[in-house]
Amino acid sequence: MPPEAETELQRVVDRWRQLPLDHALSYAGRVRALVQSLADGVAEATGVPTSVVPDHGPATLMDQLTVMVYDASAATGTATTANAAPVTASTSVTSTLAEDLASLRRELV
Repeated sequence: MPPEAETELQRVVDRWRQLPLDHALSYAGRVRALVQSLADGVAEATGVPTSVVPDHGPATLMDQLTVMVYDASAATGTATTANAAPVTASTSVTSTLAEDLASLRRELV
């Protein structure tokens, strides 16, 4: 994982833990959108079908975000298409990852 993304992820998680429940609920949609965007990017980069990330409420969002950030970072290496041909996964999945996380952190007020 890029060090900048790792730092921003930790900041987002720390900030999320400080939010009152009503604030967390109001930002949950924004976080879910980022998680889904990352999941879609990973699916595209690895050649697997996209799927909807389940909504398990605000208590699990940071776990889902963390997993998707790690998956997105891993997907920037060599991937395999559905027919098993090796391809180089696009770095577009992680090219703005640190910025996206920093933007999210700044929104969590």
